[in-house]
Amino acid sequence: MCEAGKRRARRTRRGLGAVAAGLVLAGAAACGGDGQDADDGKDGKPSGRTAGKPTAAASGPAPLTEDRLTAASLTDGERIGAYTASEYALGAPLGDDYTAEPAVCQPLVSLAEGATAFDPVAEVQRKADIPDELLGLTVSVQLRSYTAPDAAGVMKALGTAGHECAGGFTEDRALAKATYLKVEPAGAPDVGDEARAYRLTLLDVKGTLKLYEYLTVVRSGSTTLSFRAEITGTKDVGGVPDEIIQAQWQKFRAAAGDAAEKR
Repeated sequence: MCEAGKRRARRTRRGLGAVAAGLVLAGAAACGGDGQDADDGKDGKPSGRTAGKPTAAASGPAPLTEDRLTAASLTDGERIGAYTASEYALGAPLGDDYTAEPAVCQPLVSLAEGATAFDPVAEVQRKADIPDELLGLTVSVQLRSYTAPDAAGVMKALGTAGHECAGGFTEDRALAKATYLKVEPAGAPDVGDEARAYRLTLLDVKGTLKLYEYLTVVRSGSTTLSFRAEITGTKDVGGVPDEIIQAQWQKFRAAAGDAAEKR
């Protein structure tokens, strides 16, 4: 079990389920396993792209601090085409408090602390939307740094969730449950060391309307960049807007390069 017993999730309910779901990954990565990828059942599909092995090793560079993640993130008021970046009033999106049933699906709901066997060292939360559209598209943008090679373990857990939960799962919210009907691969961007993207079909909390969300996660070294696109309504937006992904990626790459030069 190695370090699994020492990990403490931010929320007890999520932590118990997530540690159980990530047991195999914890044994392989945290305990010095052989590093083989978990089978996500999507080989050759556009849901994921990987360079074949993690670029970060246990002896690699230290994970980015919160200050460095902040410098690498979209800033409050920054414009990206029609979208404007801002900070969450409560510090994080409400979805970070939701849990999945079964627990193996948790990475599809949130990668917050306790979602997998690998907890982030630091994280920064942003969102991007069109301010005048109260019911329009909102994209949660979350940067998380990990102790190497935990970020690769997070991506493996996400791939496993995409495969195991393709037929749907339940999302437990504060006062209601949401039913996800389907998890499908979506086009992943050609950035970072690996990337995965999914189209999620779900019912509203009343169980009557079919809604769509998109999740894209990019790994660069020991940092993940997560993008979740949601809209209040039944429109299928077709994916996370590429301009938001590219704007955040370019800013992260520039900041990460500056940090490397200073070391």
